[in-house]
Amino acid sequence: MLTQWNNVFPVRSGLDPPMNSGFYIGFGDLDRGEYERIRQSGRERLLELSRPKDIKVGYFTNVGPNVMWGTQEMLWPINPNIQKASDRVEQLATPKKDFSTGDSKGRPLFYYSCGRPSQIWEAPPKNMPDASGRVQQLASFKAAHPDYKEDRSQFFYSCGRNSPIWCVTKGAKSAEDRPRTNQLAAHKNPVREFQPARQIETIIPGPALSASASERLQSLAAPKNRPEGPFRHPQWPVTPAAKNASAKARSVELARPKGTTDGYILPKDEVWPISRAAKRASATGRVSELAKPLVRASMDHVQFNPDAFLVKETALKGVIPKRVFDLANPLSR
Repeated sequence: MLTQWNNVFPVRSGLDPPMNSGFYIGFGDLDRGEYERIRQSGRERLLELSRPKDIKVGYFTNVGPNVMWGTQEMLWPINPNIQKASDRVEQLATPKKDFSTGDSKGRPLFYYSCGRPSQIWEAPPKNMPDASGRVQQLASFKAAHPDYKEDRSQFFYSCGRNSPIWCVTKGAKSAEDRPRTNQLAAHKNPVREFQPARQIETIIPGPALSASASERLQSLAAPKNRPEGPFRHPQWPVTPAAKNASAKARSVELARPKGTTDGYILPKDEVWPISRAAKRASATGRVSELAKPLVRASMDHVQFNPDAFLVKETALKGVIPKRVFDLANPLSR
């Protein structure tokens, strides 16, 4: 169905253009100041909605008062009614002496080395008896072979070197390179398909830096001029020709709703009233019996048999046959 624009009327204000200019835009009954106020309040609302939410982690992790870490402030104030600490507590609370400062400064490093809580004292001579022959034999170092001759310097094989450090002669220093040496010293060339790494930044040439933009580029780079305010009012004037126009046969055909198939029956949405006799009727015994739910016993009760492991009296008084007795005897190998 087509809608006729008979009830639509234009709304004009003091800022609207004249009627004879064709299509126009108006603010309705609002003046310019009221429109700017509504527009500014809308912007403030958008800024408020665009602000991210606060982190709520502190609500679940902060138990006590807010205290800055790294300070000497107490979490809770000290109660003035607390008694003074005893002499023993003050003695235990005294920190250890720092022997790296003060009078102890300048002592040898081995005086309190390896984390020792006390210094290393020299033992008196009376507490140092002479070592036995066996101890002296175990303490003696391994002697070199009698035929050993030290004919090279100690730094020849120093720092884990597996070859000595030889002195290079002057002739070797001033020797010229051979073609074979240059061939062996040449680095390996990459394959033909190898592409080196591209440079990250693009180097702009000097003419491009000093070039001036043309008028066409400046016109394309200029931003678009967009007017402020409502671009279209909900109501706009409709011409009399459009109000009196009649739809074409094709438009009427396209506007016709889709019909249902042959034989389709609409659902019955009406409510049938219940008669008084049906409301006062009482169910018969058979109907009440059929309406009772079936109560089935659980499998624990169904499969439970208290006499499952009891032996019958006749079985206790029975005699084993000779054949069964022979089969029950183990094989003797």
